[in-house]
Amino acid sequence: MTKEQKNEFKKDINLQIKELTKEIKKLKSSVYPNQGEGTSDKVAHISFKQEQSVIFQRLEESTKRLNMLKQAYLKIDTPDYGICQECEEDIPLERLKLRPESMYCVECLNELGL
Repeated sequence: MTKEQKNEFKKDINLQIKELTKEIKKLKSSVYPNQGEGTSDKVAHISFKQEQSVIFQRLEESTKRLNMLKQAYLKIDTPDYGICQECEEDIPLERLKLRPESMYCVECLNELGL
């Protein structure tokens, strides 16, 4: 991978980190409303709890991806970035464009069942 490609990935990762950070902040405010903002209607409360569960799932997944992106950002200037941790072959650039935090090529990812 060229230095220019790595710089493009750094810009993209940094942008994704900023976007995910904003999304996580919004999700947290949805999962944990301010005191007094809850509903007093029992049916509405049940609906809110179900919606809260879905939002909490998205919050967990977004937080996990944010951490992985931060790790990728720190790793991008090392020779290991873009190399599959299993087979030690290059991860295709198209995969890294979609998921710059990828640590495995698609084949190894499928073999590992991740």
